Amino acid sequence: MTAVSSLEAARDLLREFPVVDGHNDLPWALREQVRYDLDARDIATHQNAHLHTDIPRLREGGVGAQYWSVYVRADQPEPVAATLEQIDCVRQLLARYPKDLRPATTAADMEAARAEGRIASLMGAEGGHSIANSLATLRALSALGVRYMTLTHNDNVDWADSATDEPGVGGLSAFGRAVVREMNREGMLVDLSHVAATTMRDAMDATLAPVIFSHSSARAVCDHPRNIPDDVLGRLSGNGGMAMVTFVPKFVLQAAVDWTAAADENMRAHGFHHLATTPEAMKVHRAFEERHPRPVATASTVADHLDHMREVAGIDHLGIGGDYDGTAFTPDGLNDVSGYPNLIAELLDRGWSRPDLAKLTWQNAVRVLSAAEDVSRDLQATRGPSNATIGELDG
Repeated sequence: MTAVSSLEAARDLLREFPVVDGHNDLPWALREQVRYDLDARDIATHQNAHLHTDIPRLREGGVGAQYWSVYVRADQPEPVAATLEQIDCVRQLLARYPKDLRPATTAADMEAARAEGRIASLMGAEGGHSIANSLATLRALSALGVRYMTLTHNDNVDWADSATDEPGVGGLSAFGRAVVREMNREGMLVDLSHVAATTMRDAMDATLAPVIFSHSSARAVCDHPRNIPDDVLGRLSGNGGMAMVTFVPKFVLQAAVDWTAAADENMRAHGFHHLATTPEAMKVHRAFEERHPRPVATASTVADHLDHMREVAGIDHLGIGGDYDGTAFTPDGLNDVSGYPNLIAELLDRGWSRPDLAKLTWQNAVRVLSAAEDVSRDLQATRGPSNATIGELDG
């Protein structure tokens, strides 16, 4: 295909099988930038100067379902309360933009949104610190509509090891396995992005339902601990889960890994958290980039990961999780949520079929959530909620 015809074909496919994106940090950006003042960031209009995400660009990008991350930092005081504020932000967005955003907690809701031409809006909590070592809090998040939880963020929790922290419990502790089982019972997807490879393997041993990686790429292509080793990718076919490739340059382009380490150190030297995306922090980022031009990822870079992940995991176990508004930098051609057609066009040019791409963009994500719902129904019919504590299980 020519560049023009492949892009047209990509847009045509996305009209029928839109993108389910596994991770978008818009709520955190709204918290950081304007403390949830939605008048100041009206996403019904283009917010190119401030955000990667708004409704016009979601429409342009062919997004049909979005997992909104209700992330809070691991060092956040009172993380449960902060997570509830993030959930409230999503609810405010849904109430404000009902013609475009549809609340969704089930696979059936996702299909209903697609039929209505609205964007199914789901939620995922990013980091087990959001439950404060409490299974009851986990169930409360589920009752509020949270449909996945990433077991850790960048730091360990008491019961699970992160990919970017020193080993703590060696993967999952006994309480960590209880968290996984309770998520299975609740129908919450176990998200293994951010966790150590030991935690990935322990969680896949413990779970009765498919797992997801909401925003991770292939470690064999880019050797970063946030990415997925091949042996874990290979287990997805037996588990039924899926890996949703991320676009973050420092996770997809090897040359960006070293550059990012230096940029992060520069942020800390200027008194900012290395993940900060406030306007002041971005000025520091941009000044560093002017002195040290960053390696540039592209849609082709991301496609290299998907080619490898398809070979190892199989087409039935892949998806997309861009991590927009949670990263300072994005690949060329995937600059914001309008860019998904460029990735699909690249894959078409590489010979990916329309049925395979329909699985990547829509069908796999719907199937995985539906399978988790099936497991939940079976478990709720056979056992009640667990009231186990971390003290009882881990000592």
